[in-house]
Amino acid sequence: MKLKLPIFHRFAVLFSVAIVWVYAEILTAAGAYDKRSPITQRSCRTDRSGLVSSARWIRVPYPFQWGRPDFNAGDAFSMMAAAFVAIVESTGTFIAASRYGSATPLPPSVLGRGIGWLGINTFLDGIFGTLTGSTASVENAGLLGLTHIGSRRVIQISAGFMLFFSVLGKFGAVLASIPLPIVAALYCVLYAYVASAGLGLLQFCNLNSYRSKFIVGFAPFMGLSVPQYFNEYLATSGHGPVHTGSTWFNNIVQVIFSSPATVAIIIAFFLDSTVSRRHSSTRRDSGRHWWEKFRNFGSDTRSEEFYSLPYNLNRYFPSV
Repeated sequence: MKLKLPIFHRFAVLFSVAIVWVYAEILTAAGAYDKRSPITQRSCRTDRSGLVSSARWIRVPYPFQWGRPDFNAGDAFSMMAAAFVAIVESTGTFIAASRYGSATPLPPSVLGRGIGWLGINTFLDGIFGTLTGSTASVENAGLLGLTHIGSRRVIQISAGFMLFFSVLGKFGAVLASIPLPIVAALYCVLYAYVASAGLGLLQFCNLNSYRSKFIVGFAPFMGLSVPQYFNEYLATSGHGPVHTGSTWFNNIVQVIFSSPATVAIIIAFFLDSTVSRRHSSTRRDSGRHWWEKFRNFGSDTRSEEFYSLPYNLNRYFPSV
């Protein structure tokens, strides 16, 4: 059996990072950044902060390495707001990954299962003191669209490599030394696939309806404008626009309205539930009728056929 392996297409990200990384290493060794501004050196140099030399070879993480946990009701509510933002942003990533993985639309049960695992991972993050919670990776969903590989076996193997190399401090330091412009460029490319997956769902709506046009135009605009206002207000004043005597309430509002995706989905959901709700064509124009058959896992035979496979075969292996 002869397989077609488009190496440069499938490993385009790895090759691009390696080539630009080597070029940045050459510029750093040649002294091209020695007389540049501190911001340029911090972003472009590959030897910043002595990451590789100061990292240990082997470091095994263990629970409560920073001491016993402290509990505060206000901080708990702030973390709930952060978890809500992570759920909103991860939901979009789940849907994009399912579309690029050639899966049927996710039923609420499968989507809730993924969100539940995010909660368990966030709990483990707190135990190990990672300072950040867990959320779905937009980059991985973008890689599905870029490489056309929807195999779950790839994710399993990648997770194994991540667990193994996380113990090797030097390896992590080498990855952390990647210049930030390279990471930013990758994010721009991969995020484009996730955003286009969301725009592709508009094909099920009636875009000739002025109601749909207003929601599609207004929600993303406010999703970009409101977080920008909150972030600039925080940068100039040292606190958010909502500045009450309750710190935890201020943090909740700041976290929620600093997320573009969260603001956009809140506005879109509110408008979709109120604007011309009683009109006979509203349900058809919004495309909700198309999703109803996927509300339950067993209501569509394609769902069972896809999820019963050990892994999804991508389009490069049509003869398998």
